[in-house]
Amino acid sequence: MSLRLALTSALRRAPRAASARLPSTARMMIPTTTAPFAASTVGSHRGARPRPVVAAHVRHGVRPASSFALSAAETATASSTAEIDVDAAKAAAAAQGETVRSLKDALKKGDATKDDVDVAVKKLLELKAIVEQLENPAAAAAAEDAGAKAKDAAAGKDSAGKDVGVTPKSQDFSRWYLDVIRECELADYGPARGTMVIRPYGYAIWEAIQRWMDADFKKSGVQNAYFPQLIPYSFITKEASHVEGFSPELALVTRGGGKELEEPLVVRPTSETIVNHMFTQWIQSYRDLPLLINQWANVHRWEMRTRPFIRTLEFLWQEGHTAHATAAEAEARAVQMIDCYRRFAETVAAMPVIVGRKSRVESFAGADCTYTIEAMMGDGKALQAGTSHNLGQNFSKAFDTTFLDEKGETRHVYQSSWGVSTRLIGGIIMTHGDDAGLRLPPALAPIQVVVVPIAQKNKDKAAVADAANAIATTLTNAGIRVKVDDDDRNSPGWKFAQWEMKGVPVRVEVGPKDVAKNACVVARRDRPGKEGKEFDVAVDPSALVAKIEGTLADVQGAYLAQARAFRDANIVDVNSYDELVAAIDAGKWARGGWEGSDEDEKRVKEETGATIRCFPFEQPAGPHKCIVSGAPAKEVCIFAKSY
Repeated sequence: MSLRLALTSALRRAPRAASARLPSTARMMIPTTTAPFAASTVGSHRGARPRPVVAAHVRHGVRPASSFALSAAETATASSTAEIDVDAAKAAAAAQGETVRSLKDALKKGDATKDDVDVAVKKLLELKAIVEQLENPAAAAAAEDAGAKAKDAAAGKDSAGKDVGVTPKSQDFSRWYLDVIRECELADYGPARGTMVIRPYGYAIWEAIQRWMDADFKKSGVQNAYFPQLIPYSFITKEASHVEGFSPELALVTRGGGKELEEPLVVRPTSETIVNHMFTQWIQSYRDLPLLINQWANVHRWEMRTRPFIRTLEFLWQEGHTAHATAAEAEARAVQMIDCYRRFAETVAAMPVIVGRKSRVESFAGADCTYTIEAMMGDGKALQAGTSHNLGQNFSKAFDTTFLDEKGETRHVYQSSWGVSTRLIGGIIMTHGDDAGLRLPPALAPIQVVVVPIAQKNKDKAAVADAANAIATTLTNAGIRVKVDDDDRNSPGWKFAQWEMKGVPVRVEVGPKDVAKNACVVARRDRPGKEGKEFDVAVDPSALVAKIEGTLADVQGAYLAQARAFRDANIVDVNSYDELVAAIDAGKWARGGWEGSDEDEKRVKEETGATIRCFPFEQPAGPHKCIVSGAPAKEVCIFAKSY
């Protein structure tokens, strides 16, 4: 049984007195001992003695609850919006233990049956397993992993991707996700808890995202800059809602050069504060506006539960910051940038998204309004894939960022900020991947075409190799990203499975018979087996390039269409709270009218685990009624569980 199922069943069925102590939005309780955020050293090469440069400590001494290397069960728990209180879980187990003892006494007296005792003992073991998972996640993960492997071996399961170590997506989504990241060499574990190392194949995807975004930003006049990673703590406290929203996630540097710092420095969680500090110096009059700045950087947020690419202590992103003379200009820029993210998601990442406005509860700390693109992952959960914020004058008033208008009057600027991160990579994995592994949209794939030469006899190898290299040269000259896999240590079948797992959109096979016919075989990643193969494809340069370009375009369109069909099939229109609960329990997105309060929204989250993902820009025709109160509703929103 997965940890999530155990939590759902065991805790619900545990004695009322114990389970009542589990808060709806329980939090892992961590001892308040100070834990180092990072150990920075110089001279750390082999044999050198590390010399500490700076010691940074987490605010309030909170340390992360679990390592980056989550088991599938732990990841399933981490992806939930609720975390579990260790003490409450222990209390539930203790109370269940009392129940077991009472039942055993009753059994001796003939007042209970052996089945009653067995059921109670089973519940007790489930609760003890939960406590073990929470107190020692690494050991529990190792035990579960060993058990899963033994079970697979006993069952003799034979499934797509197993030869290269990928658990089928249909069997265990969380484990599949981690397997894909590991086996496809997208990322690895960092030495500091909660961090990851992005490997070259994963970073190449990020570079493709950067190239598209950077070019699109610059078309609208945005310029790149860079701001310091260390921000004075006093900056964060200037905007009240901002510090309240980010305080639990802050990492603080408290010592440097062997001494206590006069003022703690925040390791950048976002840059609105330091950007405004500089904007105050750069903006003097209306002639300096609009000011449109973007930076590509890393940020740190002290997450309690991590998931590679989706939620880590450190991640890469871009953050845009703009200043304008009027509120209308700031609003227009915020809407323009969320549309930029939509265009990228749909035309490049082949990831259909719903664009809309966040609720007050879910908006960015310090924003008047937050816009979002929401994507549905392969397990039905929502992923916030990009956001854009209309900041109004909240930060400009806090930092006194003013300008002289055309009348010579001093006014505060209006602002926007917007960003996407390496979270997009996780979204692409979970949107398109299948049982065999990764499926990359051709527009983003580091390798769009892999050429596999197939020669069984030594006498054929030279001719086949020449043909394969000629094909690669033709496609490379046409701007297509190509790799020739001529490693003769692995069989063609192994190579096929390997490159399918790594998500390469198109495979070209060439053997002696193909060479004789001046042809090749073209296989598509989106259509497994013979269905996706086309034989006797001419290798004449013009014909081959046209064929491959057309196939890549077809695969790109197929991924978008498949993802959109899956999303649309899993959105349910609801008209009452009961219908909302049923839809969420079924793993669907629930769409319905909303006129509820912030408190109503929080209650729905506590009771169902779902949040308002957005109020879509594209609203269905009315009339609508609020799914909580039944009152007439002006807008429809979407509720869903999310990452």
